[in-house]
Amino acid sequence: MKKIGILLLTLSIFNCTETKKEADVLVINANVYTVDDAFSTATAFAVQNGKFIAVGSTEDIQNDYTAAKIVDAKGRTITPGLIDAHCHFYGLGLNQQIVDLVGTRSYEEVIQRVKAFQDENPKTFIRGRGWDQNDWEVQEFPTKEALDAAFPDIPVALERVDGHAYIVNQKALDLAGITDKTQIDGGEIVKKDGKITGVLVDNPMTMVDAVMPLPNKTSQIKALKDAEALCLDYGLTTVNDAGLNRPTIELIDSLQQAGELSIRVYAMISNTPENLDYYLDKGIVKTDRLNVRSVKVYGDGALGSRGAALKTPYEDKAGHFGAMITPVADIEKLAERIAATAYQMNTHAIGDSANIVVLRTYKKVLEGKSDRRWKVEHAQVVAEEDFDYFKAGIIPSVQPTHATSDMYWAEDRLGKERVAGAYAFKTLLDKAGTVALGTDFPVERVSPFLTYYAAVARKDLENYPDGGFQMKDALSREEALRGMTIWAAHSNFEEEEKGSIEVGKFADFVILSQDIMKVEESELPKLQAEATFIGGRQLK
Repeated sequence: MKKIGILLLTLSIFNCTETKKEADVLVINANVYTVDDAFSTATAFAVQNGKFIAVGSTEDIQNDYTAAKIVDAKGRTITPGLIDAHCHFYGLGLNQQIVDLVGTRSYEEVIQRVKAFQDENPKTFIRGRGWDQNDWEVQEFPTKEALDAAFPDIPVALERVDGHAYIVNQKALDLAGITDKTQIDGGEIVKKDGKITGVLVDNPMTMVDAVMPLPNKTSQIKALKDAEALCLDYGLTTVNDAGLNRPTIELIDSLQQAGELSIRVYAMISNTPENLDYYLDKGIVKTDRLNVRSVKVYGDGALGSRGAALKTPYEDKAGHFGAMITPVADIEKLAERIAATAYQMNTHAIGDSANIVVLRTYKKVLEGKSDRRWKVEHAQVVAEEDFDYFKAGIIPSVQPTHATSDMYWAEDRLGKERVAGAYAFKTLLDKAGTVALGTDFPVERVSPFLTYYAAVARKDLENYPDGGFQMKDALSREEALRGMTIWAAHSNFEEEEKGSIEVGKFADFVILSQDIMKVEESELPKLQAEATFIGGRQLK
């Protein structure tokens, strides 16, 4: 009997040891918002081969699994890796190599920054980005005279913060062949007293783009790596780049395959004949880190530069309606072509006129087709009678910080009645059943926590306005987090592989400095990503 007892004890110890499964990483003692269907919480999970293999309590995970690496979260909050549903990832990186004009308070400060940059980084063609005349005491477009005086022999092109206008000097105009007789649809060559001011809005900008020197491969790679570092610092694990050309997409793919770029990229191809002919014929391009299955189309311009296409004239510019960048007939023809493929159409629409053009086109070409998930990027100003179009499976992809950036002057542009249908995130959610949230960086800051704050509180960093801007369209904290994770993943056809902390999905997650669901509202902008993991590997 004694021998049998010893044998049973030995077998019991052996079996307990054997039942523990091997994992690569265990995360324990956490406050985990899984963002699954039930928005359930957990305190631990296990990761193997880059994916979640178990989610549950710390006790159960430790009883069932063993791993060489154990991360003790010490009660900190963990969410799925954050997704920016609309940004310009490559553009963000390139912006690190040009003059930063964000936050300038006058045209004079713009000129001074350009001079200082050129003194330290001499260029044969000076580029900058980030000015916004709405932030200046004199809220008017600048004119080129000061640029001409400062840089008579070097072409200069300075991009407005929204990417929809340039102020250029005479040297750049000459190089681009732009004169007072130049005519181009889909934008404006701004004139004053019949003379060119140097401000180009939307399509005329492409004439300057055509004469700009292109970045070499070294600069391109640096741009992508710089952008990744900035994104990882804020807990972003997937970015939707709204407009890339084939060479850049292929460079991203090569860097990812070589292990030199880890962030996941949902690439919208730019609407060019070369891109369309190649990718629409080739079909979807999909790896674990790259997804190419959509086309970015520009409907109209931006509200800040009065390029957004409105149904009735701007309140602050009589007789001015803005403009369609892509003519209506071309949008319809392109939509029919894309609808015949597996690709998604993602169309920039700011003004109420542009939105109804896009919505009607989508309805027409998608009739009889299911689960296409075509997006309206921005959906910024929508007429009350047009919101119901979103019930047909069309996804609004919106940027909450646009509301808090624009609220100071949006009513001046739109008028009191029309502004009520602007930045209507909750209304869009109620109609569409989902919203995908992004920043549009570098138009806005990279931080997804500012996105979250703007969606929930509808205030800027100065706590303005008291009580929030048009709070009827604020999102709840749960809705905002879903919009930055699982709903964004759904909009990319990726909800089965990311967007929530569930078994079988990529182990993309972020450890936050505070509890995003419970911290005081005023503390939300101060949230930090203390650690960022992609595929179970800590990258920040």
